[in-house]
Amino acid sequence: MVTLGTRDRKCMINVPNYLPGLPTSNPEAMASSSKALGELLRSPKRLRPISLSPESMTLKSPLSTLHAPPLAAGEHPSALTSEQAKRAKRVDADRSLSRWKRNLSICSERIATRKGTHSDPYVKLGELLVEETWLEALPGELQKPYAQNLCRFVEMEMRGSVPIYPPPHLIFNALHLTSFDEVKAVIIGQDPYHGPGQAMGLAFSVPEGIKIPSSLRNMFKELQQDVGCSLPSHGNLERWALQGILLLNTALTVREHQANSHAKKGWEMFTDAIIQTISQRKTGVIFLLWGNYAQVKSRLIDESKHHILMAAHPSGLSANRGFFGCRHFSQTNKILKRLGLSPIDWQL
Repeated sequence: MVTLGTRDRKCMINVPNYLPGLPTSNPEAMASSSKALGELLRSPKRLRPISLSPESMTLKSPLSTLHAPPLAAGEHPSALTSEQAKRAKRVDADRSLSRWKRNLSICSERIATRKGTHSDPYVKLGELLVEETWLEALPGELQKPYAQNLCRFVEMEMRGSVPIYPPPHLIFNALHLTSFDEVKAVIIGQDPYHGPGQAMGLAFSVPEGIKIPSSLRNMFKELQQDVGCSLPSHGNLERWALQGILLLNTALTVREHQANSHAKKGWEMFTDAIIQTISQRKTGVIFLLWGNYAQVKSRLIDESKHHILMAAHPSGLSANRGFFGCRHFSQTNKILKRLGLSPIDWQL
């Protein structure tokens, strides 16, 4: 049993004495795993940052691909050197990046096909969630009556004269970047940024080249004080998402310049289902709940299985009332290390 003290509360979880998915001591299984890993890493390529444009889907990774030497038969991952662990982590990130490229490509292809071959050029909302692990974790969720009403509303809004953000291929970007299997922590936001070019389907995140919003700037200040990260020049949080941080807004679309315009239309029920599914089907996930709006979601989370970290919202209005000094970023990594999982590299 592990007890974690935070500024707002304590949470206790049972830490299992094994980690699902780790290699076994079976030599034949280890040899097979080593061979498969070696085949994946034979032809590394240096990748660059990805463009979010649906017209340009060529993958450009911010992480360099490095060879990770396979484990010897019977060798446990804890025996890896620091450099080997870093290499293995980068391999995992590149694999996640490849999966994300595939998801974006499928979305963009469906949008393009709809425009080119249908009398109705607007893609159906349900066709834009393509990440297989989430479809398996949320079977039939978008077919429920509330979700059908939500789909009709969003599809009608897409046909309107006021732009809707984020663009269609990025509405489910948080789920496409962080698969269900890879979720280590969840940061909950409210609704997408409503200015042109800001929203990219990830809570708190903005594309490179867009001015960093005040809440995100305060998050970076806390990171600097907490773990020593330098202040980044951009607010693109894709790197966090690729490491298992689910950046989930409670509403996934919004009208231009109209905050909360898509609130209470059904998105909250959908994102609640995501939180509940994580709580029910996973263990040891860290939920970072900043501000009253996010903290209400604690009722959906089984505290006997998961960690909940609460603090004030990082907005300019409340950051000085409990967000600064919460040290949630270092606490997250301490919990992950205790669970035998790779810590998050928060530096952008």
